[in-house]
Amino acid sequence: NVKVDQSLSSMAKIQPLTAAASPSSSDDHPSQQAYTVWMKSLVFNGNGCTVYGPDGAVAFRVDNYGCRGGREVFFMDRQGNALIRIRRKGFGMVRRWEVCRCAHNGGQEEEATPWFSVRRAEKGGAAVAMHGGAGTCYTIDGCSARKSEYRVRGVDGAVVAEVARKQTAAGVVLGEDVLTLKVAPEADHLLFLGLVVVRGLINRSL
Repeated sequence: NVKVDQSLSSMAKIQPLTAAASPSSSDDHPSQQAYTVWMKSLVFNGNGCTVYGPDGAVAFRVDNYGCRGGREVFFMDRQGNALIRIRRKGFGMVRRWEVCRCAHNGGQEEEATPWFSVRRAEKGGAAVAMHGGAGTCYTIDGCSARKSEYRVRGVDGAVVAEVARKQTAAGVVLGEDVLTLKVAPEADHLLFLGLVVVRGLINRSL
């Protein structure tokens, strides 16, 4: 199939470096782990994104068969099992994104468990609140569609995850739709990967 071959060819061009050669493990942050996020769907002519792990293999994906910025999006593993469900609620300034974790039992999807919600905040950012929590637990700096780089901060203001345009080992900056997500190993990586997807939905980049 020519369309599939073209998609696989595009994937090969941006496949990240292996963990041993990855430039993401700097001296300043030796414990950080990095994912490569390609803001493209594996499905030809679809909307979504593809996440590559440190080993260079596809780890997660979003394939939104509807229009860009759909009301409901599923974040899946490489086998297509839904891990996170994201739903858009409300309108205008009161719009928010509600995120649930999906569990599986014997191949059957169980009821999704509410996890966290994201809403727009002042100065072009976003606020994250855990389900049942007392208030904002994370903030996202910079949700503008014009910016590829942004950071996620905890309540104390410390950076817990950051996203930037991907660079090769030779220092070549790749396209604006090829990003690197850096997360500390002790953090919940799935949560921050989910935030990358929500941020893409906020600015309609997927």
